[in-house]
This record gives sequence, C-alpha cells and structure tokens, in this order.
Amino acid sequence: MDLSFSDEDLAFQAEVREFFATQLPADVKDRCDRGLHFTKEGQQRWQKILHKKGWMAPNWPAEYGGTGWTTTQKYIFAQEMGAASAPAPMPFGVSMVGPVIYTFGNQEQKDYYLPRILNSDDWWCQGYSEPGSGSDLASLQTKAVRDGDDYIVNGQKIWTSHAQYADMIFCLVRTDSSAKAQEGISFLLIDMKTPGITLKPIIGLDKEHTLNEVFFDDVRVPVKNRIGEENKGWTYAKFLLGNERTTIARVAQSKRKIARLRQIAKNERVNGGYLEEDRDFMRKLNQIEIDLTALEYTELRMISMLESGKKLSAEPSLLKIKGTEIQQRLTDLLVESLGMYGAPYEAQRDYAGINEAPIGPDYATGPMAEHLYLKAASIYGGSNEIQRNIISKMVLGL
Repeated sequence: MDLSFSDEDLAFQAEVREFFATQLPADVKDRCDRGLHFTKEGQQRWQKILHKKGWMAPNWPAEYGGTGWTTTQKYIFAQEMGAASAPAPMPFGVSMVGPVIYTFGNQEQKDYYLPRILNSDDWWCQGYSEPGSGSDLASLQTKAVRDGDDYIVNGQKIWTSHAQYADMIFCLVRTDSSAKAQEGISFLLIDMKTPGITLKPIIGLDKEHTLNEVFFDDVRVPVKNRIGEENKGWTYAKFLLGNERTTIARVAQSKRKIARLRQIAKNERVNGGYLEEDRDFMRKLNQIEIDLTALEYTELRMISMLESGKKLSAEPSLLKIKGTEIQQRLTDLLVESLGMYGAPYEAQRDYAGINEAPIGPDYATGPMAEHLYLKAASIYGGSNEIQRNIISKMVLGL
C-alpha cells in the first residue's frame, strides 16, 4: 500500500493550488470560508470558471466532458478545493443526475442535458424523500400514471435542498403500485416550471431557506423524460446514491476549520489569559485533530485500494460517519471559542443592509449559522444510523 504522491502528482497538486489561488473569486471564497450558504449568482460564476478550465466534472468520463484524471488526481483536486475555501459544484447536477444520464440515459438525453449541466445552464434538485419515506425510500407514494405520451404526476417530496433555485428536478415516482416496492419505481426528469408544481419553504435551525417541500398536482411530464426503463428506477437510484456518498468526509474543509480555531485561540481571551492557554479547550481541539488525521489516512487507504483495482465495501459509510461527526464537533468548538460573541445570530435576510456595526470580531460571522445547519450532517446523505447498519452487514455479517 503506497500512500505517497508521485512527482507527477505533486506537479499536478501545484497546478491545482495555483489555479485556486488566482481564479477563485474573493467574495465566493469568503462565504465558503465563513460557512455561509452560497448565493446562486456567485456559485454560478465560479462554476463557469471551472467549466472554462475543463475542471467542472472530474469524475465524468472524458467523452462527456470529464478530465480523464486518475483516482489520485481526483483526490488531490478535492483536497485542494477544500483547503482553498473553494465551493464544490452543486452536486445535484454534476455528481448525481449527470452520471445517471450518461450511464443509463439515451443519446438524446445525453446530448441535451449533459452540456447544460457542465455550463450551469440547468440547476437541479433531488426529488427522493417524502413524508414517511426517508430512510425507507422504497415506500414512496408519489405516483406517475401513463397518459399517452405523458405521465401525470401527483404527490409530494420533502427536504428538497435549494429547490427554490432549481430549473429541473430528478424524481423517483411510483409507476406500478401492484409490484414489489422497489420494482414499481421509475426515474423522471421534470421541469420545475411545469404547471402544477408548487414549493413551500422549510426554514431550518439556522433560520435560512435551504430546504423545501415540493407538491405535484396533475403535473404532466413527457415520457421521453424518463431515464431508462419504466419500473427500473430503483436501479438508477442506488447508482446515484453511491455517487452521492463518495466525497462526504470533507477532510480538507475540517483541516481549514482547525487552523481557524487555532488562530481564534490566539486572539480570544478567557479567565485572564488567551484561549490557547485553556487546557480543556486545547485538549478538545487536539483530540479532533488526531481523529481527523486518522480519518485522512483511512481515506488515503481507500484511494490506494481504488488505484490498485480493488473494490470498496463499507469504506464510504465509515468515511461518512466519522467525517460528519468531526464536522459537527468542530462547529461546536467554533461557537464555544467565540464565547458571548457566538450567541448573537440572525438569518442573513434579517440583517441584510443594516448599517449597525458588528457586535463581535469579524471572524464571529458565520460559525453559529454553520453550527446550526450542520446538525443535519449526520442525517443527510444517508443517516449515520443507516450507515452503521451497512457496516454491520458488510463487515461483521450481522
């Protein structure tokens, strides 16, 4: 097992690092660094820069606009992106539905949708979860009934991230109620401007609007917007979820937060001294750094396995569990490090344009919002409880 980078990989790392240092817009970097939600304009501007460079979709095959990079190069790119406070492209298009389209879609679908995803012309959201159908996704009830060249879709999706910005939604719908749960599902691509679609915002703990309910009331969807075969959507759904969970460890982003915490500890005063002199606080920070180092080497071992042609089993689930737990511990500690300055918090829309001076230091803006939002990190992308079940089955045989 070789965990070191070759000379070629190090040269590639230097090229990527230079690109992020010179091409990442300062306002986009600042929001990402603070843990604030993106603006659609800023995210779209950054994605077009990535696309112009040819780096929008590293995991796609070269024939569809991918980079042709090795597994190690993809890993280096992701780590440097996190270290530079550069937001990753919106995953719903490039990481989720895009691979489904080029793997299972027909040529017409590939020719139309893939260039639009790469150029950020279409923004996508994910229509999977429903009330009562989250971890047990196969129990979904949104129905699509065939009517000539169309399906008529009725039902509801929930926890739909950033649907308020989306042009398209990829949906799992039930097309055969008499079949076994997984066998009666189809995969549809639906234009969000279609009559009969309505959104209801869900305001999270961070007081921000990132989640939505999506309602379908006699929504007419062309049959040509179905991916693959009718009633075979569960196959495509499982393929998509495998792509969703491969980049969730977020080691580089957590390293950046540790560096930020160490800098805050040099500036913040507590009990007559600086926070970096507080043994209990530094013990917690050092323990997180030790756990993150262990996670990083686990991820590197996974990369080594992939490079040598081996298949993964429960490794992505392990990365997801430990990665999200570390993210939550770090934001907990960030809020703790700010003391009373960490408590005042209002949603961005409530204080936008206010000319009052900030209550605390500049670095106090953002941590509370991210701390509250990341309470969901152990749920989204497949809850950590489900990931533990996967590990117990695949590794322990339980």
